[in-house]
Amino acid sequence: MENGAPAWKFRGNRGLSAATVITVRGVLSELKANLNADDGRTVVPLGHGDPSAFPCFRTTPVAEDAVVDALRSGKFNCYGPTVGILPARRAIADYLSCDLPYKLSPDDVNLTLGCKQAIEAILTVLACPGANILLPRPGFPAYDAFAKHNHLETRYFDLLPDKGWEVDLKGVEDLADESTVAMVIINPGNPCGSVYSYQHLKKVAETARKLGIMVIADEVYGHLAFGDTPFVPMGVFGSIAPVLTLGSISKRWIVPGWRLGWLVTNDPNGFLKDTGVFKSLKGFLDISSDPPTFIQGAVPHILEKTNDDFFSKIICILREAAEICYEKIQDIPCVTCPKKPEGGMFVMVKLNLSLLEGIKDDQEFCLKLAKEESVIVLPGIAVGMKNWLRITFAIDISSLEDGLERIKAFYGRHAKK
Repeated sequence: MENGAPAWKFRGNRGLSAATVITVRGVLSELKANLNADDGRTVVPLGHGDPSAFPCFRTTPVAEDAVVDALRSGKFNCYGPTVGILPARRAIADYLSCDLPYKLSPDDVNLTLGCKQAIEAILTVLACPGANILLPRPGFPAYDAFAKHNHLETRYFDLLPDKGWEVDLKGVEDLADESTVAMVIINPGNPCGSVYSYQHLKKVAETARKLGIMVIADEVYGHLAFGDTPFVPMGVFGSIAPVLTLGSISKRWIVPGWRLGWLVTNDPNGFLKDTGVFKSLKGFLDISSDPPTFIQGAVPHILEKTNDDFFSKIICILREAAEICYEKIQDIPCVTCPKKPEGGMFVMVKLNLSLLEGIKDDQEFCLKLAKEESVIVLPGIAVGMKNWLRITFAIDISSLEDGLERIKAFYGRHAKK
């Protein structure tokens, strides 16, 4: 004790502080802090996949009315079951079953507080002593953060840019050992904008079966496919290897703030029950927070009554924006796009530092871009690819074009003479 002050015994968990460094929001916060307050131009947000702020991406009135009706009904002011209310789980089971060769039961569906809680749930369940999990590179850093927090070892397999960002399946086999429990795939891809073919997904399932591991299929961008390759849910191959599907209404309905996600077992052979994974998931949900009950109450109406015109409109906007983004990137010499995006809301571009003066890596590029041009782009290091950039095209067209023109101007000032 000094000057009468007690010797406090509590301390913050440094592991949590370290984990936030590798999240998208953590990196974007650092970039936003570097903006020039004297720049009168509007900030162009090309770093974050939340298009809900732009009027062209407003959700359907069907969804809004469903939430209002659920709230005003007075039926959903209560606590719900930890796995979610039955009507919502049944509606999600029916919604997902439309694309599967078998029918899901409401008992296969667990509702979560957004897709991120679904990630937290399954990684917590799998974090047995000595276990490791295979993650894609590039990928979504929330997987890394939750794995590290749970002391679950991470190993990284490559996505191959010259093959449309397909999974390096040989690399997966080389990484796996007796302690490997699962592999993660994100389809449609964040951050790559890829959409995997039926044939490739089948090979993923066959590889998982050979290795004796499950597939965690992150399909939060499910059905947001606008290229030549149609979206195929990984659950189609649940009879080959057990699949845990993660999804939400956040992206397809453009409502990320509603925080309604799901974790679904696609396991017609019952392996997840036999190994205790299913029971452990229930145990996690028993001690964690639930999505708002009135949002759950709105889910059946949202899923059943949203018409195809709304989905078609969103797909058309994304297709046009992706095309513009891809074409304008060709005019910026210091970045190269290996593959035109076919789905999701992002594209990965390679940064050629040899053409730039005074910029040592992708982080410095993004920091200076924010300060000089008020444009936010995510450095590739945040998603596991140093000296790459992740750019979102899910904003209104005029802002997208403005942001890419500013990046071109930034290159002009920093190009090697």
